[in-house]
Amino acid sequence: MRHRIAVVGSGPGGLAFARVLHRHGHPVTVLERDPAPDTRPPGGTLDLHEGLGQRALDKAGLVAEFDALSRPEGQAMRILDTEGAVLRDWRPRPDERVNPEIDRGQLRDLLLGPLDVRWGRAVTRVVPAAGDGVRVHCADGREEAYDLVVGADGAWSRVRAAVSPVTPHYTGVTAVETSLEDVDTRHPELARLIGDGSVAVYGAHRALVAQRNSGGHVKVYAQFRAPLDWHTEAGLDLADPEAVRAGLLALFDGWAAPVLDLLRHGTAFVHRPLHVLPVSHTWPHVPGVTLLGDAAHLMPPLGAGANLAMLEGAELAEAIATGPGSLEGVGATGPGSLNKTVATGPGSLDEVVRAHEERMWVRAGRWARITTAGLERLVGPDPATALALFDEVQPS
Repeated sequence: MRHRIAVVGSGPGGLAFARVLHRHGHPVTVLERDPAPDTRPPGGTLDLHEGLGQRALDKAGLVAEFDALSRPEGQAMRILDTEGAVLRDWRPRPDERVNPEIDRGQLRDLLLGPLDVRWGRAVTRVVPAAGDGVRVHCADGREEAYDLVVGADGAWSRVRAAVSPVTPHYTGVTAVETSLEDVDTRHPELARLIGDGSVAVYGAHRALVAQRNSGGHVKVYAQFRAPLDWHTEAGLDLADPEAVRAGLLALFDGWAAPVLDLLRHGTAFVHRPLHVLPVSHTWPHVPGVTLLGDAAHLMPPLGAGANLAMLEGAELAEAIATGPGSLEGVGATGPGSLNKTVATGPGSLDEVVRAHEERMWVRAGRWARITTAGLERLVGPDPATALALFDEVQPS
């Protein structure tokens, strides 16, 4: 049986889902609001974990291509104090591939491949309906029916409302992103400061993190605890880059000059307040609709989100193609709780989706607790807790 399946969103999770289905010969439609792949900047670098994102790429048959594009040296991590002294300087072994980095744009293009993506198709709402499948309504007035709609449309998902009334809430931490271009030529001193991977500086209730991308591009994130409208209270116009730069330099006043140069030389500033969904977010199962990634379990951006989304998408697609038996591991009530028989006949698709949701909730809940606690330590009152967290999680 060939079900009518659509995934909303062309992020890593949605594309991993579609690519694995495609590999198994199952048609799938990707609905994406952007009119083209390069409409918006794709974002910064991603570290793909060996047991999560890399496992998803294995299911998609793309490991060799990923190995050719990824940057194992990007796993390097340096920690400084606010005076610029080096506290930790970890570098991966030559064969270390636990969390190699890849640019989001490169990952997107790798996953896109031969997929059927309907660009410029902004979904406004999804309505489950008996008999004729799930109705997908788009901003251009089109309406289509599918047997399964997978919401992989991010933090402010339009699909989520079909299964859950919950919306994201502000964490109390804001990030302001800026960029450095051609850093090795234009800013060699900053290139040395950052190294091959990332550099982080932690202070009381604030942090500066810089991450290398490919091609000499660096993303810099100023993170701090503040009200959601902090810029209004400070009289800052977020559309005025020089005003934002001055405001950030004042916020980090007293930090070492080389560290502040990460902000002084930034080319633009993007305001990114951090929102999350409840740690234990679940929903009553709705036939024909499910979620994955940030749409299902938005959590602090500490390296887990895209990895989880990709593996969830790949696992769900594999289970649809081969039956619930492919969803092995921890389910809602512990190891071995999922049905491991091959799905056949009416109702099999719904059975697979239910099993996916149960598995996802357990794993995502665990990661949501980890990342929530991590954010509290990384942008907290005592910088020593951030350093201790690094020592706990970094490979020896």
